[in-house]
Amino acid sequence: MDLNILLNTDPWDWPEDASELLLETLVEKPASEADRLIAADLAGNITAMNDELANVLVAIVGTGDESDELRAKAALSLGPVLELADQDGFEDIEDVPITEPTFHHVQDLLHKQYLDESTPKEVRRRILESAVRAPQDWHTGAISRAYSGADRDWKMTAVFAMSYIRGFEDQILEALNSADPEICYQAVTAAANGELDAAWPRIVALLHDPSTSKLLLLATIEAAANICPQEAQEILVDFVVSRDEDIVEAAHEAIATAQALTGEADAEEGMVDGEWIN
Repeated sequence: MDLNILLNTDPWDWPEDASELLLETLVEKPASEADRLIAADLAGNITAMNDELANVLVAIVGTGDESDELRAKAALSLGPVLELADQDGFEDIEDVPITEPTFHHVQDLLHKQYLDESTPKEVRRRILESAVRAPQDWHTGAISRAYSGADRDWKMTAVFAMSYIRGFEDQILEALNSADPEICYQAVTAAANGELDAAWPRIVALLHDPSTSKLLLLATIEAAANICPQEAQEILVDFVVSRDEDIVEAAHEAIATAQALTGEADAEEGMVDGEWIN
């Protein structure tokens, strides 16, 4: 078996020895840098994750001899399992693919590496983006410093992190008006995750602005349903007749989400079994 099999297969259909292949690729130095990057990326799938893989990834994050790109990729791949462990806890060992000691070990090493200012900027950014998925006390200060600085990349990381750490409503609202489309995108996502009512006027403006990029529009359509589900249904109807299939699909899903949040039956507003009837 090689990495191409995993790349071309849905994670839930991966063979049982997928974790072993990823471990071998990451640990054995003869593997090419390209293959190790692929393996580090794929390792973020919960299907493959286990204690050994998590420990290898966090060790890569802390190894200065590794490339910045590989260290950053390894850091990001720890995010999903940190979030799952934080949400589900460890009462049932079947719920989370890593043990509680490994969870805390990963958190501690990521924090230590983040505090080390000799750690490359890209790696520190990805550490913060991953670590906030299991909130800790130190994250609030880290986000505040990243956002208040002049560095555009750190500001984008900070706004991303605001999706997971509460208490940054004013900064999210400010970022929603950023001329930088990537920062604005992250702010839309943060506003949606926080169900930030005060963001609604800006969400409506982005939906109606013909200059809104497709990627930002898709995020805004999804956000609308979470922020103001009742009002969103009326606005999102217009996107169901778009010529762009991605936008149509996003509108369908957002309307269904909005109806679920408001307790409306699928048959209302032209919906039947979750599908829009033209």
